[in-house]
Amino acid sequence: MNKLGLVGKQISYSFSNSYFKQKFEDLKITDTTYQNFDLDDISEFPSIFTNHPEVKGLNVTIPYKEQVIPFLDKLDKKAKKIGAVNTIKVTKKGKLVGSNTDYYGFKKSIEPYLKSYHDHALILGTGGASKAIAFALKKLKIKFKYVSRSPKNDQTISYDALTSEVMDTYKLIINCSPVGTFPNVDDCPNIPYQALTDEHLLFDLIYNPSETTFLRKGREQKATTLNGLKMLVFQAEKAWKIWNL
Repeated sequence: MNKLGLVGKQISYSFSNSYFKQKFEDLKITDTTYQNFDLDDISEFPSIFTNHPEVKGLNVTIPYKEQVIPFLDKLDKKAKKIGAVNTIKVTKKGKLVGSNTDYYGFKKSIEPYLKSYHDHALILGTGGASKAIAFALKKLKIKFKYVSRSPKNDQTISYDALTSEVMDTYKLIINCSPVGTFPNVDDCPNIPYQALTDEHLLFDLIYNPSETTFLRKGREQKATTLNGLKMLVFQAEKAWKIWNL
C-alpha cells in the first residue's frame, strides 16, 4: 500500500485530503491512501518516514514550505528559484525531491481574468506561498511589490503606505497571508478597500471560507474576486503528475 499525505500545522480543514480521497474513488485506485501529517514543529518531519516507510509523496502547506527545504535531498529548478516547496516526491532510491506547483496553480487560475491594466500587483504577505506567486508574476511580466507589517527592503512596502494613488497603480492584489482563514473569518488584510474600483482584481489564496472578508469587501467595490480553490485543484493535479512520473 502506497501512502501520500499533507504536511502542515493545524490542517484538519485540509482541501488536499478530501480532494485526493475523492480522486482515488473516481479512478478506482485502491492501493494508495492519503493522510494529514499535522506537525507542531518541522523537526518532527523525519519521523513521518520512520513511522510510515510506505510514503511516496507529500504536499506541504503553511507554515513549512520554506522550513522543509533543509530536510530534502534535492530541489527541482523551479523550487530552487522560488525558495519554497509544496510537493515532495520520494524516489525509488528513497531520495526526497522538492518541487513547487503553487506558482503553476496560481498562474493557470488567474490568467483568464487578467486585463491590460493589471500590470502592477501587490502581494500581501511574505511567507513561502508569496514566493511562488512572485515567481508566477515574473513569468506573466507583471511588476509587483510585497506588502508587510515590517518592510525589510525596497521591494516591500508597509500597509500604512497604501494610499489611494498606490491602489490606483496596483490593480491586482493577491492575499498570501493567512488573515481571514477559518475560524477567524471576520479578519481581513488592512488595505484601503474604499480605494478599490471595478478595474481591480482581488485574488485570495484562502478557500475556506469561499468568500473571505477581503473578497467580500472587494466585491462590494465592484472589483473582480477569486478565491484559491481553482489554484489548489491545478496544483494538486500537477503534484499527482510529479508523484506518478
